[in-house]
Amino acid sequence: MLLSIPDLLTSEQIRQCRTALEQAAWADGRGTAGHVAAQVKRNRQLPLDHPAAQHWGQAIVQALTANPTFMSAALPARILPPRFNRYEGGEHYGFHIDNAIFQVPDTATRVRTDISTTVFFSDPDEYEGGELVIQDTYGEQRIKLPAGHAVVYPGTSLHRVTPVTRGVRYGSFFWTQSLVRDDGRRSLLLDQDVAIQRLIQAGADAEIVAQLTGVYHNLLRMWSEL
Repeated sequence: MLLSIPDLLTSEQIRQCRTALEQAAWADGRGTAGHVAAQVKRNRQLPLDHPAAQHWGQAIVQALTANPTFMSAALPARILPPRFNRYEGGEHYGFHIDNAIFQVPDTATRVRTDISTTVFFSDPDEYEGGELVIQDTYGEQRIKLPAGHAVVYPGTSLHRVTPVTRGVRYGSFFWTQSLVRDDGRRSLLLDQDVAIQRLIQAGADAEIVAQLTGVYHNLLRMWSEL
């Protein structure tokens, strides 16, 4: 499943976050990469304990949990605190697959990376290059969204960020452990949830809606992990 979420953040949130990011002190992004990923990673990141990262990471999580599309698609059990990166001057991130497990900083909690999310903080006309390229069953998907928009895709995906040759690309990235581990099953549940909502809006028979809703919850009960 590859899904775009428009307007996750408000224009005022984007403005305030951009100001904080532009004023922050950045570190080499390879510091948080595994051995293999570090060979192809050339960007900068905010330290995990940076106040701006913590404040705006919390704002992103709050926006996500209030977003019906994300909640329906991701069925989140745990969300790793968002991280922030910056690309400029030819910086890039070559093809890689994210680590399967991350530990929440300063805790014993671990998160399985079922779902990857990128939130854009630069508009497409502010920089050249910097596309998020994701390989899926339909070939390469090249993604470059407006500031405040997000893209959600399977954590199992091979992906990269192309070199930024002009301007600066700011973004946030993080992972979600879903109640439903399998991406195909999550896609089926999302399709059914969307269909149920459309039936409700169309004034469908209440008994039919109740039956379909029951099927949805029984599948979720069968497939979910707690």
